[in-house]
Amino acid sequence: MSEGTVVLAYSGGLDTSCILVWLREQGYDVIAYLANIGQEEDFDAARLKAEKLGAKKVFIEDLRVEFVEEFIWPSVQANAIYEDRYLLGTSVARPCIARRQVQIAQREGAQYVSHGATGKGNDQVRFELTCYALFPEVKIISPWRIPEFFNRFRGRKDLMEYAQEHKIPVPVTPKAPWSMDANLMHISYESGILENPKTHAPVDLYLMTKNPEDSPNTPDVLEIEFVKGVPIKVTNVKEGKAKDSPLEIFSYLNEIGGKHGVGRIDIVENRFIGMKSRGIYETPGGTILYQAHLDIETFTMDKEVRRIKQGLGITFSELLYNGFWFSPECAFVRDCIAKSQENVEGKVQLSVFKGQVYMLGRESPKSLYNEELVSMDVQGDYDPCDASGFIKINAVRLREYHRLQGLSGSKK
Repeated sequence: MSEGTVVLAYSGGLDTSCILVWLREQGYDVIAYLANIGQEEDFDAARLKAEKLGAKKVFIEDLRVEFVEEFIWPSVQANAIYEDRYLLGTSVARPCIARRQVQIAQREGAQYVSHGATGKGNDQVRFELTCYALFPEVKIISPWRIPEFFNRFRGRKDLMEYAQEHKIPVPVTPKAPWSMDANLMHISYESGILENPKTHAPVDLYLMTKNPEDSPNTPDVLEIEFVKGVPIKVTNVKEGKAKDSPLEIFSYLNEIGGKHGVGRIDIVENRFIGMKSRGIYETPGGTILYQAHLDIETFTMDKEVRRIKQGLGITFSELLYNGFWFSPECAFVRDCIAKSQENVEGKVQLSVFKGQVYMLGRESPKSLYNEELVSMDVQGDYDPCDASGFIKINAVRLREYHRLQGLSGSKK
């Protein structure tokens, strides 16, 4: 008798291939699900492998367009960045992947979902919070938290032996002595030799970006057009090449950013589960958009609205990192951020060169920049005498504070 049907988030790698076979050993019918979110992958080979390993069905879903439009674009509007540096490339992909996993489970009448996330990481939280939010009755099988599984497979050597025993095709040696996760937004590298935070990243680690030292000696100049805080067109000014669909825009920015070595960071971050981890990330297109959106937003948004919106962006980033995309509070914050973007419209010109993004100029029909008002050469509709009262009113608090400090000091 079958224990039931489980939809496994499957990558075709060692871990999830072994998990697929292990789930079948436990008596489950396994549906393998592989999401195409822009990673380099031989999807046909992955399908054949899953079928040979005994998957009842295999679903390979192309989620690239919805990934950009429904997940990356809101993150761009938010200027989403975790702990001041991480542009959340892995975090933003998880709700997209898990949402489709739940949809497949519901459509196929599966009672269970499963994944290969470790018991120490953030992804287990992100996957499972999404699944519980969208499919409250679902049961989750997380092998790396099941003692029978993690006591049996204590490391890669045990998994390799299990793979050989069950004729699971795996590479003779690992591709690299670290773990990678790739999608349209970025590639992340962690674990293995990178667990020592003092160890420098090998020069051949990066796959998405050139070493800035080896990048072209001539910059690419881009013009990015925004409407409601979302890029609608990117044009290479020198080449005249333009892209105007979401997927093409983001892919082209990845191409240009990668060519010039933009978007590399090496950080130690705080995982939601309570430990610090070292991660290396390359996010070329996302870095260009982050800088361009910051520029057009400051140009078109009221100062006090933007101050509030900055706080919302930090809140959004933490909710996204921690796996709460489908929470009511995250929906509320996204709606507030979207409202703030109504006038974030215009064009930004920038230069991409040697690992950096340089702003060159901007224009907008909804700009709050008043050239006459701010000019040093034209007085405009502004009376400089008003500044005297403004300064004195702001000085009242400072005078009173330092008067108190003087009184306190005199008593000593």
